[in-house]
Amino acid sequence: MTAGTGSAPGGAAPAAPIRVLIADDQMMVREGFSVLLNAMADIEVVGEAVNGREAVRRVRELAPDVVLMDIRMPELNGIEATREIVAADGTAKVLVLTTFDLDEYVYQALRAGASGFLLKDASARQLADGVRVVAAGEALLAPSVTRRLITEFSRMSGPPPRPAGGVQAAYGDLTERETEVLVLIAQGLSNAEMAERLVVAESTIKTHVSRVLVKLGLRDRTQAAVFAYEARLVTPG
Repeated sequence: MTAGTGSAPGGAAPAAPIRVLIADDQMMVREGFSVLLNAMADIEVVGEAVNGREAVRRVRELAPDVVLMDIRMPELNGIEATREIVAADGTAKVLVLTTFDLDEYVYQALRAGASGFLLKDASARQLADGVRVVAAGEALLAPSVTRRLITEFSRMSGPPPRPAGGVQAAYGDLTERETEVLVLIAQGLSNAEMAERLVVAESTIKTHVSRVLVKLGLRDRTQAAVFAYEARLVTPG
């Protein structure tokens, strides 16, 4: 599960550990997560923050790869902190911490640019694996969970407004096949399932997914799913 110690195969230098910042106003949560993550050979906790404002500042100072972000914090909540971090930094990925998997604020955090969410009662393995997945540029959420979350809160908030001309133009730049792939992402299909559905190689799907993200200026599949729902390419149900 963790990276080995010593030299990498072929004499190459071992990969640098994933740098993590923990933002939570509860000391026991920060300390507990720090102990669990620092026990992993491939992860290093480089700092902590007790509120959203400090989290934004510490990201600038420490340049972490992943920020574990609590939503409910004083001074600046996790949603606004996530928005500022994503806007100011192109590399730090935000992983939202929450107590409930259908917390209404989780959806807002995803819209703000978070790469996924993690329950605070996650096991050490889930915590470490979540950090690794997000650091690699993927969405932490399983596609089915992403769809369930977005569907639930789309229903709660009513039909989304029609996208502005800029959004229309953005997905208008996608090819027909890329639009199809975007819809399948939002429906929760994995790359392998999309490849089977479209009768193409999985490597071709990976290329399409990458192009969709680049063309739409999105960070990961979670953001793509949110985009597809809000642009009415997919409707909850």
